[in-house]
Amino acid sequence: MRPSPKRHAATLLAAAALAGLAQPAAAQADQTLARQLLAEAVASNTAPSGGTTTRPLVDLLVRHLRAADFSEADIATPAISEALPSLVVRYRSPNPQARPVLLMAHMDVVEALPADWSYPPFELTEEDGWLYGRGSEDNKAGVAILVANFIRLKQEGFVPDRDLIVMLTADEETNGLSAQQLLSQHSDLVDAEFALNTDGGGVIADEAGNPQAFIMQTAEKVYATYAFTASDPGGHSSLPKPDSPISAVARALVALEDWHFPINLGETSRSFFRQWSVVADADERPLLAALAAYQPGDLEPAGLAANPYYNSLARTTCVATGLTGGHAENALPQNARAVINCRVLPQESEASVRERLAALAAPYGVTVEEVFPYAGSPPSALEPGIMQLVSDTAARHFGVIPVIPELSTGATDGSFTRSEGIPTYGVGAVAEDPAGTRIHGKDERIAITSFNLALDYWYDLTRSVATLD
Repeated sequence: MRPSPKRHAATLLAAAALAGLAQPAAAQADQTLARQLLAEAVASNTAPSGGTTTRPLVDLLVRHLRAADFSEADIATPAISEALPSLVVRYRSPNPQARPVLLMAHMDVVEALPADWSYPPFELTEEDGWLYGRGSEDNKAGVAILVANFIRLKQEGFVPDRDLIVMLTADEETNGLSAQQLLSQHSDLVDAEFALNTDGGGVIADEAGNPQAFIMQTAEKVYATYAFTASDPGGHSSLPKPDSPISAVARALVALEDWHFPINLGETSRSFFRQWSVVADADERPLLAALAAYQPGDLEPAGLAANPYYNSLARTTCVATGLTGGHAENALPQNARAVINCRVLPQESEASVRERLAALAAPYGVTVEEVFPYAGSPPSALEPGIMQLVSDTAARHFGVIPVIPELSTGATDGSFTRSEGIPTYGVGAVAEDPAGTRIHGKDERIAITSFNLALDYWYDLTRSVATLD
């Protein structure tokens, strides 16, 4: 999972009240199994300190699925290496009436250093209504929810009208090669009409804990990295000359800092700006209104550049994230290099970004090199049928609240499914932490009530999407 804006959430009292309602035995058993799967998944260290492997976790999940009568033909474990298998599970319809739906999560996590944490990071710990552990939210909660619900549906004898496919990937937090491999080399396993991703979206509550909005990720910025480079024969530092490589790269970086890519609003971001005032601070609402009404050629809304999140939604951004140069303190530099990370709007082309970088760097004798290649990922259309399905399901679990499309400023495996023509929607349904997200940070956690509500929501959503009237 990648960064989202700061949420205006609180104690989630409403979520706790909902979770306390009487539930059927099947739902209670589902919660028990999901909690067990989450504990086992967190204990399976899929970070670098655990050997950068998903093999033990995949083997564990396969055992659970086989015990629930999923056949060998229903389970596949393609791997980009011996240590990094993915897991694909198909819940088959005896008479498919539509193309499959893909349900997504990822098994890998970022590193967690035990000395930095208040709890053992690779052990699920419960305290004061929270579950602590690396991956408890990103994204082993999604893994546990999808697998537990598949097992529940199988035990209930549910007969879908279309195939359902769970895709659990091995390296979303790094380079996403496992998702790309599945889509390019094993497309028969994961091809679908559309995808629903646990690794995106969420629920926002007010200070009293009442749900206010359901966030639905429908697009992601595209990741691309370049380098500004300059070189010179160098010489003795006692004989300085103008425009050394370090100076040239520095001037190019200042030009980059001063440049703002044009505002370019797609369907998702315009809809977001129109609806986000429901949960935004009052002093942000004039800016949101101006952005919602913005048309090409208008003056830039006042205050946009000072709001990093709204600014990033409205335009492509590029920023220097690394700088090296010189080889000795008493020598003129022969080389200098700055790393430039760009997050490109999905409706813009890589060529236009590269051309702009080159134009900014050229006056200073600086060249532009590609470091991490751009891979286009078109936005997913706000299809009325899918929007209604998500809205209706959210209403049953969180009340009648707006479903707000969101453009992620970072990226998930959804960027790869979109690039292969599978519209993808992040509908994770986890209520936000009132103290702020701890994803990728110290003491990552998920509220037990949030986990259980998301589990029930996904069970309902899965049944609904698989049942055609």
